[in-house]
Amino acid sequence: MGNVISAIATAEGRGGVAVVRLSGEGALDIARQMFSRKGDFSPNKLYAGEIDCGAFRDYGFCVFFRAPKSFTGEDVVEFHCHGGREIARGVLARTLELGARLAERGEFTKRAFLNGKLSLSAAEGMADMINAASQAEVRAGYLLYGEKLSKAGKELQAKLRRCLAGVEADVDFPEEDLTVDTRSEIEGTMSEVEASLSALCAQYSAGRKLKEGVLVAICGKPNAGKSTLLNALLGYDRAIVSPVAGTTRDTVEGTLQLHGVLFRLVDTAGLHEGADELEEEGIRRAQAALRAADVVLWLKEDDSCPVEGVPVITVGAKCDLYRKNGCDLLVSAHTGEGLDALKERIYECGYGRENEGAFLLEERHFSAIKDALSATRDALSAVRQGLYPELYAEDLRRAHLALGLLTGETASGDVIREIFEKFCVGK
Repeated sequence: MGNVISAIATAEGRGGVAVVRLSGEGALDIARQMFSRKGDFSPNKLYAGEIDCGAFRDYGFCVFFRAPKSFTGEDVVEFHCHGGREIARGVLARTLELGARLAERGEFTKRAFLNGKLSLSAAEGMADMINAASQAEVRAGYLLYGEKLSKAGKELQAKLRRCLAGVEADVDFPEEDLTVDTRSEIEGTMSEVEASLSALCAQYSAGRKLKEGVLVAICGKPNAGKSTLLNALLGYDRAIVSPVAGTTRDTVEGTLQLHGVLFRLVDTAGLHEGADELEEEGIRRAQAALRAADVVLWLKEDDSCPVEGVPVITVGAKCDLYRKNGCDLLVSAHTGEGLDALKERIYECGYGRENEGAFLLEERHFSAIKDALSATRDALSAVRQGLYPELYAEDLRRAHLALGLLTGETASGDVIREIFEKFCVGK
C-alpha cells in the first residue's frame, strides 16, 4: 500500500467543494473502506454517498479512474467533500491512516510523466497555466500542455535521425561514399531543421514578455502629466498627482491586461537638469527604467527624447488644454480622449498580434533549442565545406540530444526533480 499517495488537490481554505486525490495500486481498496457504496465502482462514474473519516462523516462523491486511463497512468480515486478546511484534512488523514502516504510536491504530475502520460515540457506548461498572471500566459501554457513544443521537438529529432542514419552509413561503409544526391538531401534536411529551430528561438522574446509582463516606462519632463496618465490607463489612482514639479521621486508601477497580455506600467520621475540630491536618485531610477523598458511612452514637451533602441510612442498629453504637434497620439487623461487608441498602440509596439500563438516561455526550453541550433549550424557548415561525415556526425548527435531535453527524454534527474518541486502538493 506504500505505493499509494494522497493529497488535498484543491486550494487551502473554505469553499463549496474540496477534492482529496489518491493515486497508485491500492487506491480503490482505501476508497472501499471509506465510502458507503457497497457495489462495484465502475470507472469514470461519480457516485454519491457517505465518506467515513473515522472521527466524523461527510456526504459527498467518489470517482474512480482505472489505470492506465487516468491522469497519472495509475489507479486514481478522488473524494469530493464539502469545502471546509477541517473536512478536507479529515478525509486526507483517514486515507493516510489506511495506508496511503502524503504526496510530495508535484508527485501526481511526476508520476504522469514517468508513466508516459505527458512530456516534461507539457508538465511545465501545466505549471505555467496554474501560475499564470494573464490570460495570454494561460493560452501559451495550454499550448505547451497540449504537447505543442514536444511535438515540434520530436519532429525535428526524426529529421536529425534520418540525416544521422545517412552519415553513419557512410562512416561505417566508406567504400560506398555518399552520393551527390544523398549529400544534397542531408544538407536540405539540415537546412529545414535550422530554419525551424531559428523560428522557435525567435518566439522566446514574446514568451518572456508573457511570463514577466511587458514593461512600459512613462517618461518625460516634470509636470508633463505622467502620473495622471498612469492613473488614467490603469483606471484607478495609483500614483500621487500634484501640480508641484518633482512630486514623483521613485518609480511607481501598476499592471494592466491588454488583449489578455500583462503590461507593467512604470511612472518615473521627471527628467531635467539642476535636480537636488533626492530628485537625482529619482532620475537615476527613471533612466534605469528606460533602459529596461520594452516600450517607452514619451510625454512630449520638446524634441529632447533621450531614448534609443526601444519602441517609443510620443504622446501629446493634456490635449484638452492644448494640442502639441509632432506626436504619435494626442491624449487627455481628463476627458479620456485617445486613451483607447494609446492602449492599442502600446499593445502593438510591446507585444504585437503576430505573437499571439507564442508558447516558448521557459528559459530551459530556450537554452535547449539554442544548443540544438548551434550544433545543427556546425553540422551544416561542415556539410557545405565538403568535410568528412564523421566530423559532423557528432554535431547531429548533440542537436538530437539537446532536443531530447524538451520532452524529458535526455533530462537529468536533478532537472526533473527541480521542475516538479515547483508544483503544489496536490498536483
